[in-house]
Amino acid sequence: MTAIKGRGFRIGQEGAMWRYHPELLATPVPRYTSFPTAAEFGDDVSGIYLAQALDAVGEDEAVSLYLHIPYCRELCWYCGCNTGAANRVGRVDAYLHRLGEELEMVADRLGGRGRIGRIAIGGGSPNAIAPEQFEALMTRVRRTFEIADPVISVEIDPRGFDRRWAETLGEQGVTRVSLGVQTFAPPIQAAIGRVQPLEEIANATGWLRQAGVDSINFDLMYGLPGQTSDELDATLTQAIAMMPERLAVFGYAHVPHLIPRQRQIDASALPGAEERFVHAALASSRLTGAGYDSIGFDHFALPHDAIAAAARRGQLRRNFQGFTEDPAEVLIGLGASAISAFPDRLLQNEKNSGRYHLRIANGRFATARGVRRSALDMKRGKAIEQLLCTGTADLSGLPDLREIRERLIPFEARGLVTTEGGMIEIAGDALPYARGIAATIDPYRSHSATRFSSAI
Repeated sequence: MTAIKGRGFRIGQEGAMWRYHPELLATPVPRYTSFPTAAEFGDDVSGIYLAQALDAVGEDEAVSLYLHIPYCRELCWYCGCNTGAANRVGRVDAYLHRLGEELEMVADRLGGRGRIGRIAIGGGSPNAIAPEQFEALMTRVRRTFEIADPVISVEIDPRGFDRRWAETLGEQGVTRVSLGVQTFAPPIQAAIGRVQPLEEIANATGWLRQAGVDSINFDLMYGLPGQTSDELDATLTQAIAMMPERLAVFGYAHVPHLIPRQRQIDASALPGAEERFVHAALASSRLTGAGYDSIGFDHFALPHDAIAAAARRGQLRRNFQGFTEDPAEVLIGLGASAISAFPDRLLQNEKNSGRYHLRIANGRFATARGVRRSALDMKRGKAIEQLLCTGTADLSGLPDLREIRERLIPFEARGLVTTEGGMIEIAGDALPYARGIAATIDPYRSHSATRFSSAI
């Protein structure tokens, strides 16, 4: 690694060069998995909003499903997901029963319209339930909806995952699995409440390959307590040796005022902003040097993987699962806290499991929060998505273009972005600043910055 002082400094290895401008990374910004973001959701919506959206789905319109399993065998201290411990069999059984009822309510409202092309199951940890319960859930999904040959993806926790679970995923046609790895360093695992020996992750990866899963993702994190560049480098070396098709490398966001369980993490041991930048640059450099394509601002994929191919074709998308090649404009979220996305609205289910149960049991959709998207919101959202997925966007139709250009001046002055007319393009070495640049298009960002994570 090299560092050259100046307006910032450059970090380079394997040809990757990033410049450090701390003043442009100081403000927390959204990850923009939607626009408007969840911070703009209000509670002035109800199940009728979902019913209306389902009624508008076209006969052969592409639809994706997301099923939320809000349980984990063990709770990690860093995690902000809506999840609880799967320590009571009756509670898990009751939840899966209600989830099945919600599936049928949605299918009844669709009345056979829409074509399910993708199914994602996340959490929490879907493998917190038993393999037999997962089989029953997938059987119910297939019986309830019009499904041909969907792409099915599942998130798993390597802890407690076994060969039987891998075989079940293969039998159910799952071809994409994401593993929560975070770090291979035992001391850092202990510091974040997620101890999982290397052998567990290696075994899970091997069993998934044998079961026919052809796209495996590792989630990794930097900016963890006590984490050094050498320790991150060792984790990257281990990950590269296992050659997952994809990796997502996230910066840890320490927000204990929003996520109480994070209070168990020693904040005094967290790396500073400059060290986090070094970590992010190291990860990008090591992975691209190992043959992975850089996808968006924090994903990496081997060239043959579907997401890398989509990026080369200019067809990369972004939704609540992150960067994706899923072309569907309709994503129906099922389960407590799940979010549905339709062209003109974003709708979130009740987060509280008890209230979720009550609504579904009474035959009502569980919609509790959301936002209607105006034509201008949709235009802004498309521009932000294009910018983060392709590096360029056309802003010419936005009424506040002049104000956006003014907000871009600090980035433009440092050569991180170029503008011409209504067109904007992010420079090749400006990935760390992509979210901050995207935020200049977002008129809501004059408030509630503490809800978001650092750009790096």
